[in-house]
Amino acid sequence: MNELTLFFLFFLVLGTGLQIWLSVRQKAFIRKHQHAVPSAFVESISLEDHQKSAAYTLTKTSFGQKMLVFEAVILLLWTLGGLLNELDEAWRSLKWSYDLWTGVAVLISFGLLSALIDLPSSVYSTFRIEAQFGFNRTTPGLFVSDLFKSLLLGLIIGIPFAALVLWLMASAGELWWLYVWAVWMGFSLFMMWAYPVFIAPLFNKFKPIEEGDLKQGIEDLLHRNGFASKGIFVMDGSKRSGHGNAYFTGIGNNKRIVFFDTLLDKLNTDEVIAVLAHEVGHFKRKHIQKRIVLLATMTLGGLALLGWLMQQDWFYNGLGIDKQSDYIALLLFVLVLPVFTFFVQPIIAWFSRKHEFEADDFAAVQASPLTLIQALVKLYKENASSLTQDPLYSAFYESHPPAPVRVAHLSSKLGTS
Repeated sequence: MNELTLFFLFFLVLGTGLQIWLSVRQKAFIRKHQHAVPSAFVESISLEDHQKSAAYTLTKTSFGQKMLVFEAVILLLWTLGGLLNELDEAWRSLKWSYDLWTGVAVLISFGLLSALIDLPSSVYSTFRIEAQFGFNRTTPGLFVSDLFKSLLLGLIIGIPFAALVLWLMASAGELWWLYVWAVWMGFSLFMMWAYPVFIAPLFNKFKPIEEGDLKQGIEDLLHRNGFASKGIFVMDGSKRSGHGNAYFTGIGNNKRIVFFDTLLDKLNTDEVIAVLAHEVGHFKRKHIQKRIVLLATMTLGGLALLGWLMQQDWFYNGLGIDKQSDYIALLLFVLVLPVFTFFVQPIIAWFSRKHEFEADDFAAVQASPLTLIQALVKLYKENASSLTQDPLYSAFYESHPPAPVRVAHLSSKLGTS
């Protein structure tokens, strides 16, 4: 057992233990506050709705605790347990003349096996937890259809992409990681551009928003903020879930605005425009560009680190691998990296929440803070979002500010917009 093995096991146990402890804190905090609606929401959310959101969050958190242990065990089996090594040996035994295709086969088969392992939890989450609280609208037939579409897309896109990355790793010299980084980022940007036009319609129907006050209000908001899009669409989100949402998708000349039909059913015209103003705030404050730059920087650093690690014997031996190869190094790196990076998650979450506050500030000027508060409260209620979050748990996991903090921030702007 080399030092990397001990290091890996230490951080795996530490990280898993920390996440379970945070979940225990979250559950205790929610139970403590589930018997009274927070003062900021007492006039708009009933005790019954508050307790439903508490029960929903408790159920999901308890399931998440079990999944943490399960995922840690699966990771140990893939690495130190030898499953990844056995998978590699099985494909090597075919003795293909071109090692690149052996590597592609290992990567793709690993992905398929991982999807199969994750399938029971996805089924339970959809047809047990979401159904229990009245959110699931996915039929078994639709679930299976989505699964096969996703797998087919993964193969169509994943096989050539994996082949290109492995070819560069093998033939581009010591600085292969620079070329892979360029390809990786180019592919990511292309997918952001292509997703709304070519991929999303395979799963959902999108129809242009109807003429009327809502469309006119949206167009006025976009026009005065210089936001050009390819259209405003309503998505049949109710086909799968009762949750409501709205988002921007695409980049460049393929930017689109998408509303879930479930959201439009719950909010009035002014509230929808206020929610959209928040999303426009991300655009005006250049949050998307900042996140792309952060992703590019982290990807570049990660690939450079991989370029060094893959030359070290202890990197393979310490994680249960007998034979070195580019594809195994890549797969190992992707598998074990989250074990060591979980501890920087609060920093990433902090930046995300900072962006949310900035987008709220923008929306408070473009619409009104009161209207945005009203919209958020309706969404908290309809989505059974927890109104009480343990602060430490929130610091690690929540990309958005906790509901009371966000509403308090917007309330401080009443009378100033």
